Amino acid sequence: MNILEWTFVASVLTATAPVVLAALGGLLCSVSGIFNMALEGQLLFGAFSAVVVSHLTGNAWCGVAGGVAATALYSAVLSVSAVTFRADPVVVAVGLNLLALGLTSFLMRRILGTAGTYTSPELRGLPTLASLGLGKITVIGPVLGPQSPLVPVAFVLVVAAAWWLKRTRSGLRLRGIGQHPEAAESLGLKVGPYRHGVVLAAGALCGLAGAQLALGNVTLFSEGMSAGRGWVAVVAVMLGGVRPYRVLGACLLFGVAEALGFRLQGVGLPQQFADAAPYVITLLALVLASVAGRRRSARLEFT
Repeated sequence: MNILEWTFVASVLTATAPVVLAALGGLLCSVSGIFNMALEGQLLFGAFSAVVVSHLTGNAWCGVAGGVAATALYSAVLSVSAVTFRADPVVVAVGLNLLALGLTSFLMRRILGTAGTYTSPELRGLPTLASLGLGKITVIGPVLGPQSPLVPVAFVLVVAAAWWLKRTRSGLRLRGIGQHPEAAESLGLKVGPYRHGVVLAAGALCGLAGAQLALGNVTLFSEGMSAGRGWVAVVAVMLGGVRPYRVLGACLLFGVAEALGFRLQGVGLPQQFADAAPYVITLLALVLASVAGRRRSARLEFT
């Protein structure tokens, strides 16, 4: 087993991309002052919607567009509940996660005519960058060649979000709304529309994450296929706060652990251990970050 191969780096990027997209949506919600715990359900709903639309149209890019649009619409439940009616976003998010799990299983039987896992030679997955001409380039080819176009898009969006939050008027306003909503309202900023827009954008990003998972990483849909990735994205937001690059680092930690787990299966490690490894490492990172945060707070109290 060699983790220094370019193929291992490619596996890390493949595993990281859906989590990064979902976590970016959670980060934007967090910046606006809304803690979005519905990322798991939104990611699952996005994966299902992308597969259904790709199945019906025979076009993977239509599947991506369908997944983005459907998940943005699904996230409107959280937007209206938490922003308009001021419901507890955590309670609403838990309900949305449970609803996505049951609804996708039910609709899978009604629309796709099967249960468990749906796969078909007629289901169109996303093209790889190798098929678009990048496969023969030294270094770049082995790393980006196996990826769908959505993988580099995910990392570009992190850079774009970091720039937008720091360098643009609307980004700075969003940060102000998240930190001091009453002060922002007193200055004439419309807090509600900003938060509605961010929650819907987060839903669209989760739809993009689901499309990458179901049509990019693989070409199928299985019940519960998000498999905790949305929760990992929530943890990444908790670890990274409102700093996009820190969130990206937390997501890369998960990607490395998942890619390493697949490699360890190849040398005889039990599948159950390899499957659990990414989540165990993510949980340990959260615990260590929590302990470090408490120690910093304790030192500040005594200074």
